Amino acid sequence: MSSGSAGSSRPRTSSFADPSGGSSSTVNTASGPTSGAPPGGKPGGAAGPGPGGGGTSTSVGAFPGLKLGRDSSKVTTVVATPGQGPDRPQEVSYSDIKVIGNGSFGVVYQARLADSGELVAIKKVLQDKRFKNRELQIMRKLDHCNIVRLRYFFYSSGEKKDEVYLNLVLDFVPETVYRVARHFTKAKQTIPVIYVKVYMYQLFRSLAYIHSQGVCHRDIKPQNLLVDPDTAVLKLCDFGSAKQLVRGEPNVSYICSRYYRAPELIFGATDYTSNIDIWSAGCVLAELLLGQPIFPGDSGVDQLVEIIKVLGTPTREQIREMNPNYTEFKFPQIKAHPWIKVFKPRTPLEAISLCSRLLEYTPATRLSPLEACANSFFDELREPNARLPNGRDLPPLFNFSPVELSIQPGLNSNLIPPHVRSQAGSVGSVSGSTSAHSECFLSRGAWCEVWRKNSCGRGPFVLLCSGALKEGFGSSGNGRAGPAFHWSVSCLSFCLSL
Repeated sequence: MSSGSAGSSRPRTSSFADPSGGSSSTVNTASGPTSGAPPGGKPGGAAGPGPGGGGTSTSVGAFPGLKLGRDSSKVTTVVATPGQGPDRPQEVSYSDIKVIGNGSFGVVYQARLADSGELVAIKKVLQDKRFKNRELQIMRKLDHCNIVRLRYFFYSSGEKKDEVYLNLVLDFVPETVYRVARHFTKAKQTIPVIYVKVYMYQLFRSLAYIHSQGVCHRDIKPQNLLVDPDTAVLKLCDFGSAKQLVRGEPNVSYICSRYYRAPELIFGATDYTSNIDIWSAGCVLAELLLGQPIFPGDSGVDQLVEIIKVLGTPTREQIREMNPNYTEFKFPQIKAHPWIKVFKPRTPLEAISLCSRLLEYTPATRLSPLEACANSFFDELREPNARLPNGRDLPPLFNFSPVELSIQPGLNSNLIPPHVRSQAGSVGSVSGSTSAHSECFLSRGAWCEVWRKNSCGRGPFVLLCSGALKEGFGSSGNGRAGPAFHWSVSCLSFCLSL
């Protein structure tokens, strides 16, 4: 989908200021009316991102004039659009800019927001003005505590004429599952199983959410799983390969990093489903248990050989489910290797069983993300006294949103532990906000009112949030139910199903 040409009345493109010189604060504004459009044009709209007519801007990072390490603490101000909510551009100031990553996608910087002092990551990618940016579109619709949050975005000019960059201002999370696992591997240790459980559980929660939104990540790997080493909170990041899958529409098969590619991708399927993410998650789980990738390979063929060594030769029916064009292809007949022999002797049997349910040839027979969350491998996390090895409480694991509770309602009673349900039996304040990123749950500190259901004998309690209900109506004057109301209805539906 191409975008139209840039209009001269648009706001001029915001950019990083050059830390090596110039004024301490740089804001590019429009000479004409803004009409509420973000810098560089309304994202995904007809105008398309791009610099407006006239004016100049300074730049930093991969922009001309970057001199990191010299005066990087200078405050820079840009006009940016919030990641969620209305398109209302606002000034955002930050400092302490430094490069923390780069690749074919672009460059990632770390910066500090001036108003809050919080660290953020700024991902800068070259924008093709002919197309909408898929990553931006997807991230603007996602709101979950296990997905890195898009705080703001803005456009900036590049070194060449008509070169435009999209800048995504994201949550900064200091570590990745990849680096955590590598730390233990270098020390010739196995990552504690409790961390494997905590990380994988949160990954499956994030997958359940994005899949419910029709989004397939298409690049699940340890490097894209951000973790806070103190709290063990995990956030899925890098939606540069993600796509809203539409039944009947073909997709590219050469997607996903090699060690984590589902077999249907290796077979060249173009009508795959979000179950490719489940396979990738199974590979991540196996890698954490083994201390190395389970299916390494220098090419697609090599990787398929590694998969067959473990799963055995796929049957004709399994091949048909992956890609019907390969059913006549003759594969050498290899017997499946017993899963228990794939892993180290002390690997928990529940973990091995879970791997076997995720790493299935037939995409439709793989567990769903929430079925994985309900698996017995994660039962330890549902114990009331479960703690991290450092003595801290577990991160929030059972603060399911209405969206999550509506995905597979039959699993809800298994997903929410009894002690969590019993804690809701007394009136109290529930931490959280309407935004999933505060705690993924309740509206702005609303009080829960709990009515015992002993009289009707339908279960332990009904949970209604009167504060949330009140807040869910009338805020915009249109009388329509807001998200907080739907939260209340979801809670009621869940409790009635117990």
